[in-house]
Amino acid sequence: MVKFSNSLVGFLNLLILLLSIPILAGGIWLSHRGSTDCEKFLQKPVIALGVFLLLVSLAGLVGACCRQSCLLWVYLLVMFVLIVLLFCFTVFAFVVTNKGAGQVVSGRGYKEYKLGDYSNWLQKRVNNNNNWRKIKSCLQDGKVCQSLQQKNETYSQFISTNLSPIQSGCCKPPSDCNFSYQSETVWIKPATSNSTDPDCDTWSNNQDALCYDCMSCKAGVLANIKSDWKKVAVVNIVFLIFLIIVYSVGCCAFRNNRRDNSYPGWK
Repeated sequence: MVKFSNSLVGFLNLLILLLSIPILAGGIWLSHRGSTDCEKFLQKPVIALGVFLLLVSLAGLVGACCRQSCLLWVYLLVMFVLIVLLFCFTVFAFVVTNKGAGQVVSGRGYKEYKLGDYSNWLQKRVNNNNNWRKIKSCLQDGKVCQSLQQKNETYSQFISTNLSPIQSGCCKPPSDCNFSYQSETVWIKPATSNSTDPDCDTWSNNQDALCYDCMSCKAGVLANIKSDWKKVAVVNIVFLIFLIIVYSVGCCAFRNNRRDNSYPGWK
């Protein structure tokens, strides 16, 4: 008689197996169709995740349903390592995203962001030229500034807009620069400026450049990452509880396999 714990582990891993197929297919599709750095950056993690889920779910499925204790042991070992890594990542995500917040600007509906407000670890990641090249490619592919330009707002309308951190940091110059507004992504530099912000010199009206190389743009990206990581950390806690339950059920299935293999007459 198949034990309930074995059946439950088999069912859960069947669901994971079915989930891994579209993930793996998506990664393969990106590897053949991806033409931008952003798409190429995503393909390897997606393929790795798909292969990992496929192999782990197969080990759990065969180990539980076919009473293969060795496979189930490998499955439980991987699950244990995954639980530990997920716990560490969740704690790490809360720690590195603890610092940093947008600064309120008087008379503006949006906030502005400073790179120095964020953790040193995050700053090092975006200051790495290779990393930033890929991030900038994703921003350009996402057309975040182009969508802002299409609004055709007046200056008073623009400054009252609640811009996203990336739009605020990458699509316009900092307010301290005192540039003259022409459109959402076109600003005229004054003849003389008292601002010491290096982003004032980095800004370009070239629509492919804008403020993508500004410190404010990197800070805007980190503000967005901070928000996303906070959400991911909360989801991770829920997923962690789920994994612990599955791991506990898997331990029961492993014990059933060991007992049935020791006493074949019980099968």
